[in-house]
Amino acid sequence: MKVVITGIGLVSALGESLNDSWQKLLAGKSGIRLHQPFPELEPLPLGLIGQQPAELKILTQMVVASALQDAGLVPPLPDCAVVIGSSRSYQASWELLARQIKKGRTTIPPSSFEQGMCLENWLDTLPHMNAIASARQIGASGIVLAPMAACATGIWAIAQAALLVQTGQCQQALAGAVEAPITPLSLAGFQQMGALAKTGAYPFDLHREGLVLGEGGAVFVVESAELAKQRQAKVYGEIVGFGFTNDAYHPNSPEPEGKSAIAAVRQCLKCSCLTPADIDYIHAHGTATQLNDHIENKVIQHLFPQRVAVSSTKGSSGHTLGASGALGVAFSLMALKHQILPPCVGLRQPEFDLDLVMAARQSKIQRVLCFSFGFGGQNTVMALHNSDLDADWKI
Repeated sequence: MKVVITGIGLVSALGESLNDSWQKLLAGKSGIRLHQPFPELEPLPLGLIGQQPAELKILTQMVVASALQDAGLVPPLPDCAVVIGSSRSYQASWELLARQIKKGRTTIPPSSFEQGMCLENWLDTLPHMNAIASARQIGASGIVLAPMAACATGIWAIAQAALLVQTGQCQQALAGAVEAPITPLSLAGFQQMGALAKTGAYPFDLHREGLVLGEGGAVFVVESAELAKQRQAKVYGEIVGFGFTNDAYHPNSPEPEGKSAIAAVRQCLKCSCLTPADIDYIHAHGTATQLNDHIENKVIQHLFPQRVAVSSTKGSSGHTLGASGALGVAFSLMALKHQILPPCVGLRQPEFDLDLVMAARQSKIQRVLCFSFGFGGQNTVMALHNSDLDADWKI
């Protein structure tokens, strides 16, 4: 059964809509700025949507509503599955609550950081409750899943939705990931690891400094091609396969030879009935850390000797952790739709012998791969291509 994507909702540091973020990305712009959201921590480059850290609940409501509008759907949607994940979930709320409890207060005054967090509503901030809230938002009473797999979360969520459709458990699903990770603990933790950049994110650059945390999310309407055709829905592309592996190696360092990541790509290609020569573009994980970019380069060079086009969009949006793969899928689908390769913003002097996209360029794009590699060695790869369905109802 063919599974297609008919709607996309996206918000990022580049903009509050898919088209706004896409146009700024193509122009080589970055949403990363120097911010100091917490006075106890030094200023850092961050991919904030506004001037202060966003709320997970509000971001999710935005992208869910945008995805439905884009797909031409109106709630209630009782039979629509919901698969929306996050690697941090409501961590910001829990940190705030912990600080207030330490001060001997159990009720927290409203703030721009998180509204009305208190002991009485802490159950609303359990990790799965964001997906539950999305189900309530669209009036869905069927399957609800809330995957959490570090930076692999977004692609994993979309793949889970595709499997639900392929196995006939539903014909339609809302899937993706949303992240609001700008918290004191996240910043302090990544800084302690020496992973944070001091000026910006420069994936695959010789002088890259590290990752820049960003906030945002992307949610998709995933449905069977049959239902999409019945609805005469526009189609961004088809999900043709995916691969999942785990390094079983280290909490935060990838396996040095990239063996498990290579296995994930091969698994995805086999599942998709594709070969490396069939791939026109790779949306890389590209965190701009020394180790990740080095291993990812090794993986690509090992599997794609034909020098496939490669870029990472984290230099423009920041690293949105669990949502990064979902943003990558959205930008990959826009590349398929517009036949334009998005640039690796921030890249000035490539360290690696890859066909890195330095500036947006027109190209014939039929099949793309999107990579996500998460802490704990969780590797996800998804293959997408232009749907070959009837021209009168596709984009």
